[in-house]
Amino acid sequence: MIEKTLFGKLSDGREVFKYSLKNNAGMRVEIINYGAIVTNLYVKDRNGVLADVVLGYDSVQGYVDGKSYFGAIVGRYGNRIAKGRFSLDGKKYQLPLNDGENHLHGGIKGFNNVLWSAEPIEEEKGPSLKLTYVSPDGEEGYPGTVTITVKYTLTNENALEIRYEGTTDKPTVFNPTHHSYFNLTGSMTKTIVDHQLMISADSTTPVVSGLIPDGTVVSVANTPMDFRTSTRIGTHIGDHNEQLLFAKGYDHNWVLRDYNKQVRKVAEVYEPTTGRMLTMFTDQPGLQFYTGNFLDGTAKGKNGVAYQFRTGFCLEAQCYPDSPNKPNFPSAVLRPGTVYHQTTIYQFSTK
Repeated sequence: MIEKTLFGKLSDGREVFKYSLKNNAGMRVEIINYGAIVTNLYVKDRNGVLADVVLGYDSVQGYVDGKSYFGAIVGRYGNRIAKGRFSLDGKKYQLPLNDGENHLHGGIKGFNNVLWSAEPIEEEKGPSLKLTYVSPDGEEGYPGTVTITVKYTLTNENALEIRYEGTTDKPTVFNPTHHSYFNLTGSMTKTIVDHQLMISADSTTPVVSGLIPDGTVVSVANTPMDFRTSTRIGTHIGDHNEQLLFAKGYDHNWVLRDYNKQVRKVAEVYEPTTGRMLTMFTDQPGLQFYTGNFLDGTAKGKNGVAYQFRTGFCLEAQCYPDSPNKPNFPSAVLRPGTVYHQTTIYQFSTK
């Protein structure tokens, strides 16, 4: 089932609509065509009680003014590019600097800050919403006119599937991702440090100050980055560790196992008080795990809740940060005549 309602208007009068997708099991996701943003995600706990498990805002203006990318599709390039610079086929490009001296999540006007066209689709496996945006050549300094489609499907097996396609008319770099902040307690006044996390990764890409990878790939063994078995997020988050100090917690890229462009299980999160389980699948090489370290109570969210430090976590499937400047990292280059594909799935269950 899909319902469409008016969510609000932008300052120029354009209307923003909310699409509510509900599956046969009673799970519901709400998505707006501004930023292709997931505003609400209602998931049952072990007792069958529905609660919203993502951070967000009650109004369009909240998303326009917000700095945290709640629930959005971010791009063209998700994550950071050092000093906003890269070279491609011998030509140098300069992107806006919107994260200190670096470029983050597509810049000042990224995919999260534009109006997408939306097409609701009823499918046998569950309701879908297909969103499309055409990014003109030169937007935020990126070469090429890029067309991106993102299709959200809420399956009857309680999975939120996100399928991306992208094309370009000039060589460019392209690395979109999804930026929901999850809190499986369903209570956004609680932190996420007691959630238990597993990441299928034996190594990470360490960062320097500014959270730019230094280009190396390092084992997680005997470090706070070791989530190879289910571990409470808060167990080591306060360790006196250079990587954690740079980010005020976790905000790093994990090198996922078994990368062959096929969808596989990459992470699992369990919240013990509610029994909610989030299992993540993707075909991407990297996973950015972020623990809401820059939430500080200034963002007034849904129902007037001020989102505090570490009240949400992100699991962002992607290419590695700063890949355009790291030839040893997987390539994020997209060329004319080829189609970018990504599939990422957030599967919900209880135990």
